[in-house]
Amino acid sequence: MEMTVLLWILAAVLVTVGMAGLFLPAIPGAVVLFAGLVIAAWADDFAYVGVKTLTALGMLALLTFPADFMASAFGAKRYGASPRAVTGAVIGAMIGIFFGLPGVLIGPFLGAVAGELSTQRHLGKAGRAGIGATLGLVLGVAIKLAIAFTMLGIFAVVRFA
Repeated sequence: MEMTVLLWILAAVLVTVGMAGLFLPAIPGAVVLFAGLVIAAWADDFAYVGVKTLTALGMLALLTFPADFMASAFGAKRYGASPRAVTGAVIGAMIGIFFGLPGVLIGPFLGAVAGELSTQRHLGKAGRAGIGATLGLVLGVAIKLAIAFTMLGIFAVVRFA
């Protein structure tokens, strides 16, 4: 009985950290979320959520990686950002974490502008690239959130229905 409670607590912590990781680039959110769901299934000895459901959830978790990349690339390409601007946006997002919500919002923009300025010296184009790369990152987070809530919904339906 004690082990089951500890497993559920660990599962809840991992799901929470996984959800936070969808916003924070330093944490592989979907993978940590999936690990939490596997532990939750284990807490019930896989009586409700089994191999088929966990396989589907794992595939969804893996889907967040190309979805995130494609969303970032779409935003950057749509606004003419260079690969350096996209890299700068990711670095800006990582640094921005240390400055709270304003840093998370402004960091990718500043990083993308800096990356674009290292390629070309036109401030207007760098600003557009910054906007595009930032919108791509935001779109990526939205897609990852949609996938994560789908994972949670599937787990809840299978477990509690």
